[in-house]
Amino acid sequence: MSSLALIDPLIEKLIKEEELREEHELNLIASENYTSKAVLEATGSILTNKYAEGYSGKRYYGGCEVIDRVESTAIERCKELFKAEHVNVQPHAGSQANMAAYAALIKPGDTILGMSLAAGGHLTHGHNVNFSGLIYKTIQYGVNQETGLLDYENIRELARTHQPKLIIAGASAYSRIIDFEKFNTIAKEVGALLLVDMAHIAGLVAAGVHPSPIPFADCVTSTTHKTLRGPRGGIILSKQNFKEAIDRAIIPGTQGGPLMHVIAAKAVCFKLAHQPDFIEYQKKVVENSKTLAQLFQNLNYTIVTGGTDNHLFIVDLRNKNITGRAAEVALEKAGISISRSCIPGDPQKPWITSGIRIGSPAITTRGMGQQECALIVQFIDDALGHHDNNERLAAIKKEVMKLCKQFPIYSAKD
Repeated sequence: MSSLALIDPLIEKLIKEEELREEHELNLIASENYTSKAVLEATGSILTNKYAEGYSGKRYYGGCEVIDRVESTAIERCKELFKAEHVNVQPHAGSQANMAAYAALIKPGDTILGMSLAAGGHLTHGHNVNFSGLIYKTIQYGVNQETGLLDYENIRELARTHQPKLIIAGASAYSRIIDFEKFNTIAKEVGALLLVDMAHIAGLVAAGVHPSPIPFADCVTSTTHKTLRGPRGGIILSKQNFKEAIDRAIIPGTQGGPLMHVIAAKAVCFKLAHQPDFIEYQKKVVENSKTLAQLFQNLNYTIVTGGTDNHLFIVDLRNKNITGRAAEVALEKAGISISRSCIPGDPQKPWITSGIRIGSPAITTRGMGQQECALIVQFIDDALGHHDNNERLAAIKKEVMKLCKQFPIYSAKD
């Protein structure tokens, strides 16, 4: 019997239930993935015991000789992976990375120009209920409501009109290649700094499947748990001249002691991302995403932007007479996890939405390909067409489970 089972059987039981749920259900949430056993082992390691406020060689606590080497390894691997001048691996999450980056680059009350949440941006890109909208003056750009594409000329006009100190590029629900060079040009025209939030596409960037923002951005933030397949956490990459400001913004600015067990897991993640099979994996992620989008289009579903260049896409459900929220609930009953999503100019409330976001990273991690994508789209179409029929949804769930059992998440070879 494990120590956890002996001490806290309830939590042990719940963990096992979640393990079964993940094994038996299809995960199409674009911001989720399955990390490796090696990352799990590092995350659950003895390093969680060590308090290590500060940075390598400059800690506020003793006993950090090994810890320093762990963090230095993570930093060097991340620098090499993304060809970055400076890296901070201490942010606890993507939102904390953004908070610290803003604090390092601009002052409270300064104007920032970021992508609106309704158009596919993130809460931390200037939403009025988030710290980014409370501490800074925010101007939001969107997408063309007909094409769903970023309108760079409109972004340029907004920048010229409002003269932001910081422009933010990057998205949580945008299916096309982002032109970082154009953002760089706009930022330079108005004397703004450029920050790129590449949380969603970091794995694609590492593999060369999506253009890198590093040559064009003053600062880049990211999570490590999405397409990168690492632990839950954040990172900041910047030009060398922002090194001191970034590091101060993390500690003592916004955080205390780093999570050293997670930083060790980040180091493992970066090592795995250097391997040739990681590049092949990312190519398959995009391939599966394109296949799924095309299969939906073949069934008369409307895809925002008309397709995808990356790991996700948005399905406009209005012609199917079902909301994003109702679709999410029905698909969960059918053993399929997705997230509802706004569409450009969405007439529904943000917690209801007219669309859903579909992502391919997790199913690709399981080893699924084009043949499985065809089955998945059939399952989803069937479930949405019978969203108020619990018996039909239960039957679909059984078929989903059969498929999932053919592609276990954690096989003996991992």
